[in-house]
Amino acid sequence: MADLPPQLAELVDDFSAVGPKDRLQLLLELSQELPALPARYADAADSMEQVHECQSPLFLAVEVDDARTVHLFFSAPPEAPTTRGFASIMHTGLDGQSADDVLAVPDDFYIALGLGEAVSPLRLRGMAAMLSRIKRQVRGLTAA
Repeated sequence: MADLPPQLAELVDDFSAVGPKDRLQLLLELSQELPALPARYADAADSMEQVHECQSPLFLAVEVDDARTVHLFFSAPPEAPTTRGFASIMHTGLDGQSADDVLAVPDDFYIALGLGEAVSPLRLRGMAAMLSRIKRQVRGLTAA
């Protein structure tokens, strides 16, 4: 898929190379790879933005450094593996990328993951909302 940072493109390739049941398994494996939050985000509800479209409580924070590199932080409960998996896809695919590359990701890139057969449309809307909020925060942080 064009306009995807290399790590995100690799994830899309990984998901599209396997069948629906294996996609769900891959998502669950990714959920276990979501990095822990740094101490400054210990109280996620106060320091991070909640993505209300997600079926489970998910909070995110975006930082953009002086080099316009994006850093993503997510908080999702361990008992919400699908939501954690989506957050892990975003983290693996977008963390450390340039602001311009993150903003260039198509809003519907997640369709290429082929998860529509494995998870509900409501859950996919949560993933779309995550990307939308990430982009909005990146735009806000780079507008100055």
